[in-house]
Amino acid sequence: MSTTQTPPVLAAELAEAWADIQRYHPELPDLAAPESLIGESSSACGHELSFERLLHEAVHGIAAARGIRDTSRAGRYHNRRFLAIAEEMGLDHPEEPHPSSGFSLVTLTPEAKRRYRPTIDQLQRALKAHTAATSADTARSFRGPAARHGSSGGGVRVKAVCDCGRNVRVVPSVLAQAPIVCGGCGKPFRIPDIVGAAAS
Repeated sequence: MSTTQTPPVLAAELAEAWADIQRYHPELPDLAAPESLIGESSSACGHELSFERLLHEAVHGIAAARGIRDTSRAGRYHNRRFLAIAEEMGLDHPEEPHPSSGFSLVTLTPEAKRRYRPTIDQLQRALKAHTAATSADTARSFRGPAARHGSSGGGVRVKAVCDCGRNVRVVPSVLAQAPIVCGGCGKPFRIPDIVGAAAS
């Protein structure tokens, strides 16, 4: 199985699952970049990609559409406004908030599991295929510090530079989605070629 084909397929499955959630919650905005969820981890929102995690992200989407601030502490603490929308969408929660992440640890209610069963199963198959395709080379692949230390935050950031000398730290997959333009000179930031990689 080609690993280059798997992310687009998984992104399509994520978009389809998101559309299923929209059928029950029409105010939910479209998911602009489903592929941004692949490989991204966030300890506050659940580190494992699943339908439950997707529904969690949909709660944030509805909060944004309603203009509701559902988190604090740089997005880590999920407040009672998040919780109220989560309950509307079929997510359950512990009685007490987590000290650092609030009400982020939500789980599907039995009713939501029944409602979304076909979508859950389809997404689970796609996730399983994606995991098999991308983990086949783990013995010989270096995954970087994020994998080594279980780091969250969306992946390893690298320095992207502009011709005028400015630089930013960015996850390469984010830069691949669309150019990030320098406010100083108007040119796009780019990840410079590594001399050692070019020589090998």
